[in-house]
Amino acid sequence: MRYRLGVDVGGTFTDVLLLEETTGSTFRAKTASTPADQSVGVLNGIAKVCDQAGIEPSEIGQVLHGTTVATNAILQGRGARVGLVTTDGFRQVLQIARSFVPGGLAGWIIWPKPEPLAALENTVEVVGRLAADGSEITPLDEAQAREQLRSLAGAGIEALTISLINAYASDVHEKQVAAWAEDELPGIPISISSQVLPEMREYERTLTTVANSYVQPEVSRYVRNLDRSLQEKGITAPLSILRSDGGLVQSAKAAESPVSLLLSGPAGGVTGAVWFAEQAGYSDFLTFDMGGTSTDVALVLNGEPRIGRETKVGDLAVRATSVDVRTVGAGGGSIAHVPELTKALRVGPQSAGADPGPAAYGNGGTDPTVTDANVVLGYLPTALAGGEVALDADASRTAVATIADAIGLGSAEEAASGIVDIVNENMFGALRLVSVQQGYDPRDFALVSFGGAGPLHANALGRLTGAWPVIVPPSPGVLCAYGDATTCVRDESARTMIRAFSATDDAEIHTALTELAASAAERLSAEGVPSEQQTAKYQVDLRYQGQGFEIPVDLDAAALESGDLLSTLGTAFDAEHQRLFSFLLKNEREVINLRVTVSGPRPDVAFQALDTGSEDPSAALVSTNDVWMDGAYAKAGIYDRAKLLAGNVVTGPAVITEMDSTTLVLSGHSATVHPSACLLITPLANTSIQEN
Repeated sequence: MRYRLGVDVGGTFTDVLLLEETTGSTFRAKTASTPADQSVGVLNGIAKVCDQAGIEPSEIGQVLHGTTVATNAILQGRGARVGLVTTDGFRQVLQIARSFVPGGLAGWIIWPKPEPLAALENTVEVVGRLAADGSEITPLDEAQAREQLRSLAGAGIEALTISLINAYASDVHEKQVAAWAEDELPGIPISISSQVLPEMREYERTLTTVANSYVQPEVSRYVRNLDRSLQEKGITAPLSILRSDGGLVQSAKAAESPVSLLLSGPAGGVTGAVWFAEQAGYSDFLTFDMGGTSTDVALVLNGEPRIGRETKVGDLAVRATSVDVRTVGAGGGSIAHVPELTKALRVGPQSAGADPGPAAYGNGGTDPTVTDANVVLGYLPTALAGGEVALDADASRTAVATIADAIGLGSAEEAASGIVDIVNENMFGALRLVSVQQGYDPRDFALVSFGGAGPLHANALGRLTGAWPVIVPPSPGVLCAYGDATTCVRDESARTMIRAFSATDDAEIHTALTELAASAAERLSAEGVPSEQQTAKYQVDLRYQGQGFEIPVDLDAAALESGDLLSTLGTAFDAEHQRLFSFLLKNEREVINLRVTVSGPRPDVAFQALDTGSEDPSAALVSTNDVWMDGAYAKAGIYDRAKLLAGNVVTGPAVITEMDSTTLVLSGHSATVHPSACLLITPLANTSIQEN
């Protein structure tokens, strides 16, 4: 037997899933996250899941991990003290930025500009200059450069970024400065922009490389500690980390380029959703991942998650390939409050987190949260995470009652219903960002819901979006860990090559893409992936001449070899531009960046079909409970998901419970059990559902 271990660390819970590849059998565990040292929660989960499976940790063949260490370092401002080396005259590159202020009219009046990750006092300039074609205009001044590096040594920096003008065209100067830095700053990790992001635009390239330096020491420490702890537990299996684009990378390489891990956690959920949606027969869907602290949403088209070139974490937006995930501060732990000024109910983005957590957890929390509202409404069982977290219904009612008093509602149930409605609208807004705002009608998609809290709200989000069916995979609370365990290793190469269509030809584009593919393939081969098992995906960033932005266009292997590259790219670019902006320009098209991603094979995991039963789900009925729905109490059946069979149909109102999550089926809807063990929630045939 061969076991793969998927681990996902969230803000509230750490999810662990053990997968036996031959049979597809799974074992899962959910433990409280340990923010002070995430590896503690990871090891607790591993011990628990191995005990369930009756195996020794040494039998695990691979450890695959989605982590929020890099994300948290950014959000909590506890990254490294970064020194920055720029070309003479470019010292304020991070301060000038793009002169962009978020928000509405006059937002600049109240917007607190975030401090750059590399302070100006820790930024130095070196004499030396390259042209845009990579040729040398001014040679480097070694004495001056070493003097500047020594000044950074005295400033106590913990990481160094080297980002020189036009380094995307030639890395010669950056590598030379890096060699001098190794002499002057021994032991300091160095990131150079020509390796982290070899693309044009000085600000984005510098910011992305500085972000890499900022989180590198923290990620390196975490990876080393986890590696050592796994070894101590007898787990000698290699540790791989999930990248933001949904691929895996060896832990040592992840520590060198941690900026590619900023959306590691959310990417695992999307990857897991793709696997289960395929089993249920759906290739176009929205994903909805609601945890304890936040909700992540994404769009999948033709079985492929949409990949973006910008990764946003808090106020930071870096140029790194990632699944196009949008995040809102809406989770089970989101706190409901009534500001004194407006007297209007608000939910989030503040969260009770894992400690103290919602009032229902009994850990000292008193603020009313979304979880407390669901307890008051009768939607949650008496315990979560397989009995690990007992719920105190009285504490939830007391907390939610403060909201009812603050806004003059007659009951805690009405206040709880308002809390749930508002958080649903917040998440609906996020789903519109990845669908309507991108030119897609959500009614053309299914909705895959997961995360510990997602299935509780999924049916309501289906009503708001009109996306049917709502698909709830098995073990939705640990789906991110499932995604970690069922994805593949991946590597990427990129290059800036600014060419008008009239100034290039198919042969030049073909040669450049082929070289990039060979470079990424070579690195993947070094990780033990045979060349015959590798597949390449090609992407070209295009724009109309004069535009200030590019649009990525995907290219498959057949198109690459067709001999008609520019025509194919131009047609695809026009179609995408029309979809996004509803117009085309007559300006000549222009190639800006080339990018190739090479992936290894997806693991051959066996599919376990659920046993078949009739439509009658009564064998799984555990009890009935009063739930508050549509402004009144109603009787709801409480079902044990583990006892449901393929073909069973659960009609709402109903609550379906399992170890790691709870699914709510609203009145006027039913959940059909698919052979893949997914729940497919749809409106009843005679029910009129409003679609927004």
